[in-house]
Amino acid sequence: MASTPVVVIGGYLGAGKTTLVNHLLRHAGGRRVLVMVNDFGSISIDAELIEGASDGVLALAGGCACCSFGADLVGTLQQALARTPPPEVVLVECSGVGLPAAVARSVALAPGAQVQGVALVVDAAEAPRQARDAYMGDTVRQQWRDADLLIVNQADRANAAELQAVAQALAAAAPGTPQLVCSQARVPPELVFGLQASADAAGRAWAEGSGRYAAAGGVPAAQRLRFFDRRIAGATDVHALAAELAAPAGGLLRAKGVVRGLDGALWLVQVMGRRYEIAPAPPLAAADVGRVACIALAAVVDG
Repeated sequence: MASTPVVVIGGYLGAGKTTLVNHLLRHAGGRRVLVMVNDFGSISIDAELIEGASDGVLALAGGCACCSFGADLVGTLQQALARTPPPEVVLVECSGVGLPAAVARSVALAPGAQVQGVALVVDAAEAPRQARDAYMGDTVRQQWRDADLLIVNQADRANAAELQAVAQALAAAAPGTPQLVCSQARVPPELVFGLQASADAAGRAWAEGSGRYAAAGGVPAAQRLRFFDRRIAGATDVHALAAELAAPAGGLLRAKGVVRGLDGALWLVQVMGRRYEIAPAPPLAAADVGRVACIALAAVVDG
């Protein structure tokens, strides 16, 4: 049974999870995206994206859909994956006070679902204060630790001192987890969906669409991204390669590629922040063997 990538989207109340979801739906690039939420009242899909509704499912533009899972995430996800045509990627949005790692563990129980990682949206100005809250601070800090990628949102509403404070707070609570600063949740869709084209093509798309995706003025230049392909010649230790790609020192936010293992088989390696997944390569992947498409923070790569 082919696996469907699932990305868990978390973040405390008001961080911008809904904004991120709508941004991703607008720039799905032809992918059939399924968005799963606790209930429809917890998220506001932009009206112009909604084409209809039936049987508890919102039909969205471009073959995308949105449904609620209530208390039965695994059962609803199984039903969703059986849709015709099936979704190509699933986004599961957590409650603002939920723990993304717990949701990811539940997703992993659904046959055919493959957890790609947890993308956590953080309010650039409010996060340090939220982490100190006497009642919810523990939850906020655990959300940070659950993340594979920290999306520091609403940077246009924070000053330089606040951006530095949130970066330090996140680094202390979740050392090694990559941080990406943005405004209005405008991140390259490839960061969440996963790279499908070459890194060169993705990089050109980023440059051409920088007005849509780039963070607002005031965001440090060090947060610019670098798209590149890494070439792996011949057979390699797939697990060692994946661990290297996911190591904090490499600064990678995303990576995806097909390589030949020491056993002679072809393997699909995918990285999201600190997390990596290894699976048998899909059919027709032979032409791309040895190319790993990567997205990294330019400051780390240029070092």
